[in-house]
Amino acid sequence: MFNLIEKYMNKMTVNDVNNFAISKGVNLSNEELQFTYEFIKKNYKTILGNPSLLNLNLYKNKFSPDNFEKVKKILNEYYTKYQRFL
Repeated sequence: MFNLIEKYMNKMTVNDVNNFAISKGVNLSNEELQFTYEFIKKNYKTILGNPSLLNLNLYKNKFSPDNFEKVKKILNEYYTKYQRFL
């Protein structure tokens, strides 16, 4: 499973992140988008290995209040949906 994720992550682009965000009703600013993309690329292995290490509140200042709440909701939704695979 991790090999599949790693292959996807190696090919993931900023546009992929933006398209996903838009599909979930989140319109990220350029700064928010760049931060999100870089954060995912840099930290996905750690987060997949131990999702409880992610404290999203540490990054609250990187998003507008509205986007932060939306990102938090999406993260919780996907964690609940896929936690048994982690």
